[in-house]
Amino acid sequence: MNALNLLAVEDGSTVTWIVGIVVFLGVLVFFAVFARYAGLWIQCKMTKAGISFPNLVIMTIKKVNPTIIVRSKIMAIQSGVTRHYDISTGNLEAHYLAGGNVPNVIRALIAAHRAKIELDWQAAQAIDLAGRDILDAVRTSVYPKVIDCPDPRKTNATLDAVAGDGIQLNVRARVTVRTNLKQLVGGATEETVIARVGQGIVQAIGSTDTYEKVLENPDKITQIVLNEGLEKQTAYTIVSIDIADIDVGENIGARLQADHAEAEMRVAQAKAEQRRADQKAREQEMVALTQENRAKVVLAEAQVPKAIAEAFRTKKIGLMDYYELKNIQADTKMRDSIATPEREVAPVT
Repeated sequence: MNALNLLAVEDGSTVTWIVGIVVFLGVLVFFAVFARYAGLWIQCKMTKAGISFPNLVIMTIKKVNPTIIVRSKIMAIQSGVTRHYDISTGNLEAHYLAGGNVPNVIRALIAAHRAKIELDWQAAQAIDLAGRDILDAVRTSVYPKVIDCPDPRKTNATLDAVAGDGIQLNVRARVTVRTNLKQLVGGATEETVIARVGQGIVQAIGSTDTYEKVLENPDKITQIVLNEGLEKQTAYTIVSIDIADIDVGENIGARLQADHAEAEMRVAQAKAEQRRADQKAREQEMVALTQENRAKVVLAEAQVPKAIAEAFRTKKIGLMDYYELKNIQADTKMRDSIATPEREVAPVT
């Protein structure tokens, strides 16, 4: 009985120790969790953010940064935007889990509300998730920014346009734009605006009669470009286009005429060279034909002695006829020698 009593006492003390340890660990965990979220919970209570202590713990379990959510919610409440937009804690958590920049969206909504710009939570959230800087877009809507056209970071820092009289003009322009929040998602960026404005300026200068008109009144060029509606399907609204600088370049028309004249001269020279080559070939053909005819003459002359011999055998000619033929040949040679001038003989040195 004594042994059983001792065992019972030992088991009871062991259970007591285990319970005590568990309770102690539980208290430590509670104080650790409380210390972790106490500051945020107090902020929520003081600012009436509407986020409870368990919600803070659940955020961590869902891998949501409670500090970002609490501070963003406090900013929204303190600025008064929650009275106009449906910004709940669940919406903030969902946007954070989607990879959005929650504080940036809240700041953009505050700036839009202060500037009386139409922008709701859903649109701001969509713009942020699309990869655009919503806060910078709102700031650009309030304070328009200036874009250089063409981009000075590129190699060619001027727009090269040619007027109707062939004079080249080198133009630099500045475009003042304001963000169009309604077309920010899916709208074209600054590069498209720069390209369209550059194209419009080149086209407008090309439609003028002389470069002097452009230099006299550059505002006409910018007005023509503005009337073309270049901001369609872009994320910006063009406020103004200003010609910053115009330089007179080369006389492209004269250079083209000179190049055309040179090209025509080369064509004429090529044709003349072709005709000369044709005449030279024809001359060589005539020389070959002359040699051929001379060969035929020599062959024909070679048949004369045979014909004379055949005539003697057949007694068609006699000896007197032969001598008379020789006299005629001698007389012919003498006349040829008289008719042909003698060549000058070079003196022997």
